[in-house]
Amino acid sequence: MLRILRGEPLNMLSRELGVEIYRLEQWRDAALAGMDEGLKSRIGDPLQAELDSAMKRIGELTMETELLWARVRHPGPLAKRRSKK
Repeated sequence: MLRILRGEPLNMLSRELGVEIYRLEQWRDAALAGMDEGLKSRIGDPLQAELDSAMKRIGELTMETELLWARVRHPGPLAKRRSKK
């Protein structure tokens, strides 16, 4: 299969290996279908996991920023206020 996927001519491989061309084509199609299925069912995509982690951290930082701004805008009863002089 690797030789077919590398681009070697089917008729040359057929003669060398003693296998019919149609059978080599069937094997190639089955191998390509298997590779496609394997890529689709891949578990734990590392890029998606990294993206999810980054999005979670962005959410945490956004919430922290919003809470700090709320505290600055509306200080509690014990907060020191600036003189209006």
